[in-house]
Amino acid sequence: MNHVNLIGKVSSTPRIVESENGRKIAQFTLTTKEMYLDADGKSKSKSQWHRLTAWGKWVSILQECCTEGMSLAIEGRINNKFYNVSGTKKFVSEIEINDLIIL
Repeated sequence: MNHVNLIGKVSSTPRIVESENGRKIAQFTLTTKEMYLDADGKSKSKSQWHRLTAWGKWVSILQECCTEGMSLAIEGRINNKFYNVSGTKKFVSEIEINDLIIL
């Protein structure tokens, strides 16, 4: 099962692009923080940045309401892509949004 749940802060304003067939796509990043204790028992945090994409109704909602620093809860799936740049194979992993809640 390919299922992802994330709660974090929007770290880039959604960029709206149009696909070859005219479909609009919102692309942005979400930052999540993980708290843990180090070997000395001190509290530490680790941030992760996630690439997100949204289709359909979510594009207009993100375009109207989403700003940098806003908290979101998202549900989606991981989508992996490979492409070539100047003969070098690149790998991109992104989360495709199925549902979201503005917190």
